[in-house]
Amino acid sequence: MDENKQEIEQEKEQEQETEKEKPSTFKKGVFAGIIGTLVVLAAVLVGGWFILGRFYDTGFMGIKDIAKAKVISGLIDKYYYKDVSDTAKKNGIYKGLMEAMDDPYTKYMTASEYKEELEDTSGEYVGIGVSVLREEDSKDVIVQQVFDGSSAQKAGIVKGDKLISADGAFADNLTLTEFTKKIRGKAGTSVTIVYSHNGERHTVKLKRAAVENPSVYGKMLDESYGIGYIEITEFNSKTQEEFEETLSDLKKKGMKAVIYDLRANPGGLVDSVTKILDDILPKGTTVYMMDKYGKKTTYTSDDKKQEKLPTVVLISGNTASAAEIFSGAVRDFKYGTLIGTKTFGKGIVQQEFTLGDGSALKMTVETYYTPSGECIHKKGIEPDIKLKYKYSGDTASVTDMDSYDFSKDNQVQKGISVLKGKLVN
Repeated sequence: MDENKQEIEQEKEQEQETEKEKPSTFKKGVFAGIIGTLVVLAAVLVGGWFILGRFYDTGFMGIKDIAKAKVISGLIDKYYYKDVSDTAKKNGIYKGLMEAMDDPYTKYMTASEYKEELEDTSGEYVGIGVSVLREEDSKDVIVQQVFDGSSAQKAGIVKGDKLISADGAFADNLTLTEFTKKIRGKAGTSVTIVYSHNGERHTVKLKRAAVENPSVYGKMLDESYGIGYIEITEFNSKTQEEFEETLSDLKKKGMKAVIYDLRANPGGLVDSVTKILDDILPKGTTVYMMDKYGKKTTYTSDDKKQEKLPTVVLISGNTASAAEIFSGAVRDFKYGTLIGTKTFGKGIVQQEFTLGDGSALKMTVETYYTPSGECIHKKGIEPDIKLKYKYSGDTASVTDMDSYDFSKDNQVQKGISVLKGKLVN
């Protein structure tokens, strides 16, 4: 049985026009994938199907309503200019029912859509080995990251390249989610990608394969002061393990203070972010959630693994959901300094209910609150030091994190300055 998930989710397509302050292409844009799936693992399976008697008892649908649906289905079959399968019509009914809530985070997913949803939080997926974003102004789909050993890397695709089409489907004509679905597929199959590098078009046929997407990157920025840097790009099922390994490695290298970079973090699993907060924070409540009945769910940290490191957290308009839980806890515990611009403001929780045929519902079920009791939904979290992102280096030369010049990143440099002050004092 699939584990069910509660999620603080940002928009799946991320076609929200939020500020991209530290993208891989270092331009304004939005990410492919979810903008903030905050997932609380909760095994909930809706067994079987609607029992007709109960279905009628709700007052939702009666015999006349079902008869009406059949009439509409018949009219579609007879007059619509294309053939529509019964499966498509039924899925349309289910999706329409969820759309009645007028909530972009509440939806019905077919079995295949739900499978993709699970991939998003697993840290692995089948594809060509890139993550992408969509720019606000041009709407171009830009490569954000190329994973080591992937078919995209072997073909010469690098960060900053523009993806134009996948198997003849043009990115301009599709939502970001629709386009990334064209890129993904079964392992071993191929997809033809047209992309642009420095204005020159290239066409390559790439084989899809399982790709592991690391969510944590770390390095020492200033060895003389012992200042380390840890970027967390999302909170998936493998992030805590990656985080603990990275933290341990940097401490062995002499890290005495740390910058956590959440500027490109759209969210993730509740379980993941709260365990990481438990790794670093002193004893206390890290986040709590409340449903419409007043039922409260609280997550706490103990002081068994508290990291007493001077801390800076970099945030932006794309810091959302689970990343805002992290930022809010750091702020309310007075554990570190937030630098950047106001976060996205996603403070509601979704839960997924798997159905008998592998399909699933996702519904907003709770609101979450920071340790101080603040609801940040549609408000965001303000930084302690407001500073808009600026990169003064040559963006064209940046192909991965190792080629990124942190000395040209004004927010990172401000963070280093703040930490030096804390270390001296």
